[in-house]
Amino acid sequence: MAEKKLRVGILGATGMVGQRFATLLADHPWFEIAAVAASPRSAGKTYEEAVGGRWKMQAPMPEQVKKMPVVNVNEVEKVAESVDFVFSAVDMTKEEIRAIEDAYAKTETPVVSNNSAHRWTPDVPMVVPEINPEHFEVIEFQKKRLGTTRGFVAVKPNCSIQSYAPVLTAWREFEPYEVVATTYQAISGAGKTFKDWPEMEGNIIPYIGGEEEKSEQEPLRLWGHIENGVIVKAAEPVITCQCIRVPVLDGHTAAVFVKFRKKPEKEELIEKLVSFRGLPQELSLPSAPKQFIQYLEEDNRPQVALDVNFERGMGVSVGRLRKDTVYDWKFVGLSHNTLRGAAGGAVLCAELLKAQGYIAAK
Repeated sequence: MAEKKLRVGILGATGMVGQRFATLLADHPWFEIAAVAASPRSAGKTYEEAVGGRWKMQAPMPEQVKKMPVVNVNEVEKVAESVDFVFSAVDMTKEEIRAIEDAYAKTETPVVSNNSAHRWTPDVPMVVPEINPEHFEVIEFQKKRLGTTRGFVAVKPNCSIQSYAPVLTAWREFEPYEVVATTYQAISGAGKTFKDWPEMEGNIIPYIGGEEEKSEQEPLRLWGHIENGVIVKAAEPVITCQCIRVPVLDGHTAAVFVKFRKKPEKEELIEKLVSFRGLPQELSLPSAPKQFIQYLEEDNRPQVALDVNFERGMGVSVGRLRKDTVYDWKFVGLSHNTLRGAAGGAVLCAELLKAQGYIAAK
């Protein structure tokens, strides 16, 4: 007999990332959508009515969510009763997000969050499953703080780092110690399409609030370690970053320069990329890309138009690896910001949490 699917709630279900969760979970082999929650103004409407003309996905709205009643996300007990765990993509202030995610966790409902509010909470794991799955071990300390037996919060990092942090992880043994990155970020990262943001057409905006700090600091937390029940971030490599909004719908591109203590050859660097595997690949998790990082030899790749959907948007594409005159090596990376970078990355985290026994049926 097939194992019963876990019941999942989507908090912030009507927004762009919430919509992406709805499409990814519609036919998920392990999870089924049991609740859609959003702001009080959407509550009581069907999901289809609440979203109205704001459906932003290219795929149509999944049939099974259309008629689901939207629950007020603030009615924590009500939502928690109907689900085994939740994905969080709520649009609130950081303080409000931390409060509501903790409130759900305290009802013994695990929270896998796409939000940034808890990324630096010392005992909340921030995980890319291929990079630092061992950080989930900090959950036991978090549960003590929250006073829970099964409730906790886990988060995934910012979408902008997915195009270079996996690459630098694959190269850790060569000891990268200084990195300069410029990211060229898609408008869906702001929850927008060209229809909602016409001034982005033919335009570049050299500022995305808070993004540069995240891009410089979050990789260090991924490479950190657990000490005395909290995650201590790594000291290196030092990263400096500029983040630029470009007129692309989906896909964050990064141009990156790296200095290494050990001097690798190009062939060694490429070999490390294409052979890089993590727990999701070993466990064959449903959302895991078979090939996490691909290397493209052509001079004009990776391109958003050709490569953003590599491995259903869950893989990372790298190209233009070459020696540099100031740094040791430079490359261009590309990742899908709402799949690997947002909802897909969170779904993969939840799959690993289930596989490791942190998420189970209530």
